[in-house]
Amino acid sequence: MNLPNTLSLIRLCLVPVFAWAYFLPQPNAHLWAALVYAAAFVTDIADGYIARRFDLVTKLGRILDPLADKLMTLTVITCVTADGILPIWAVVVFFCKEAAMGLGGLYLYRQIKDMPPSNWLGKTSTGVFFVVLGILVLFPISRPWATGLITLALALAVGALLRYAVQCFHLVKETP
Repeated sequence: MNLPNTLSLIRLCLVPVFAWAYFLPQPNAHLWAALVYAAAFVTDIADGYIARRFDLVTKLGRILDPLADKLMTLTVITCVTADGILPIWAVVVFFCKEAAMGLGGLYLYRQIKDMPPSNWLGKTSTGVFFVVLGILVLFPISRPWATGLITLALALAVGALLRYAVQCFHLVKETP
């Protein structure tokens, strides 16, 4: 267990803390939830930087890091949807996209015993999701605007999925 993996585990532990904070019956509950979400985002940036900078990338970390990201994002989008800010289809699209990536990753791991590194579109998508969901947690904006913002984030996420699919296809094709 190294520092980047520990940061990913901390991020996993923050997932239920976010949901708890979001639904606290207090006027500043969403602010507390946003702070938890921001802490998760900072640990995401830190673990990736530390892992690459100090050559601490591990197979466990390549599983824990995206798992923590996806569970946090799924939790935030679900909470915001349960609060009536987003339509349910946004959660369904996000979940289906993540399920496809998870199954694809499992297939790839079984085929070549490795996972592809993250790509710029995936990182961009994660950043856009953080900003969009952060806005939706903190500010009361109208549902049409919220739907437009989440549609942008989901379009980037689906684009990242397609890019990963192409990457995985080439990896499997090149493996003897």
